[in-house]
Amino acid sequence: MAAPTTLGENLRAQGVSRRGFLKLCAATASMLALPPSMVPRIAHALEATRRPSVIWLSFQECTGCTESLTRSQAPTLDELILDLISLDYHHTLQAAAGEAAELARHQAMEANPGQYLVIVDGSIPGPDANPGFSTIAGHSNYDILMETVANAAAVIAVGSCAAFGGLPAADPNPTGARSVMDLVADKPVVNISGCPPIPMVITGVLVHFLTFGRLPELDEYRRPMAFYGQSIHDRCYRRPFYDRGLFANTFEDEGARKGWCLFRLGCKGPTTYNACATAHWNAGTSWPIQSGHPCLGCSEPSFWDGGGFYEPLSVPTTATATTLLAAAAAGAVVGGATTARAKKQTRNLVAERQPVTVEELEKKL
Repeated sequence: MAAPTTLGENLRAQGVSRRGFLKLCAATASMLALPPSMVPRIAHALEATRRPSVIWLSFQECTGCTESLTRSQAPTLDELILDLISLDYHHTLQAAAGEAAELARHQAMEANPGQYLVIVDGSIPGPDANPGFSTIAGHSNYDILMETVANAAAVIAVGSCAAFGGLPAADPNPTGARSVMDLVADKPVVNISGCPPIPMVITGVLVHFLTFGRLPELDEYRRPMAFYGQSIHDRCYRRPFYDRGLFANTFEDEGARKGWCLFRLGCKGPTTYNACATAHWNAGTSWPIQSGHPCLGCSEPSFWDGGGFYEPLSVPTTATATTLLAAAAAGAVVGGATTARAKKQTRNLVAERQPVTVEELEKKL
C-alpha cells in the first residue's frame, strides 16, 4: 500500500472517519471566524493538500511558546503533528539530538525547497551582535535563521520575543535582540504575539495556511486579524463595569470581590489586542482577568518597557464615548454638526486602534 501523500489520505490512514473529518473542518471554520458556508471549501482544501514540512527554530526564549502549543485543543498537538503537518525539526519535541538533529533540519530544507514553513520562537541577536550570546551546534542564531528561511514558503514568529523582541530586547537589551520581522525582509512573515501566545492561535494560523495556501489577513503588526482584530477591553466581560464607573481599587476590596473592572489596577486591556477574552486558556477554562489579574499587554510591542504593570493607563470616567454620542444625537436638531463631528472622531479613533474615551472626544469637539 502506497504511503499517504495528501492530508485526506493521511487522515484516513490514521482511522479518522468522514464524520470526524468534517467536524474538524467545522471547528476550524469556527476558530477562524469563518461562516459555516466555508466548511465544504475547507474540507476540499484539506482533502487535497499535502502535509507541509515545518521547521521550528528556538532561539532566545523560555520554551513557554512550545508549552502553549502542547496544550492546543483544536486541533490537539498529536492531531497537528501526526495528521496535518510534518514537524521535521523542533529542539524540544524531536527525538534526535546533536548531529542527527541538524541533519534533519538540512534534509527538510533540501527535500522541500520553497514549500516548507519556518516557525520561530525567541528573539535573535542581530548580525552585529556577539555570536557567542546564543549558538546552536556552533552557529549563531542569526546565521541559522537566515540559512533556514532562504528557501521557505513563509515564516511564522511565535511569541512576543520572536514577534517584537520581547523580554530579551527589554532595556538595555544586552544581546542586541531583534525580532524576526526586523531581520527577514524577503519572505512573508506573520506574528503570533503573546507571552506566551494562545495555543489555538498558533494552530489556527497553520490550518489557515493549509486551507487557503496563504497567510491570513494581518494587522499593522503582521498579526492575524481573526485573533488580534479587537482589543481585550472590547471583548472583556468586565467592560460593563468600566462603562458604569465601577472599579476595583485594590486586589482585596469590595470591587475586586464583586468582579468589577481592573482598570485602576493597571489593566492594559484597552490598548492590547488579542483573543484571550474569547478563546481563554487551558481548554477554555479561564484567562488572567477572569482569574482576577489585570492584563499585562503581553501581545503588544515593547510591553516589558511600556510602564508599570499595576499603573493605570489614564483616569477613566463614568461616561463613555457611547454616552457622548447619544447626547449629541439627542441635540441633533440644533447641533447636527456636533453629532457628525463626534461620529467622525469616533471612527478615526477606532481606525487608529486606540480605546475611545470621552476625554479624547471632548478635546476634538
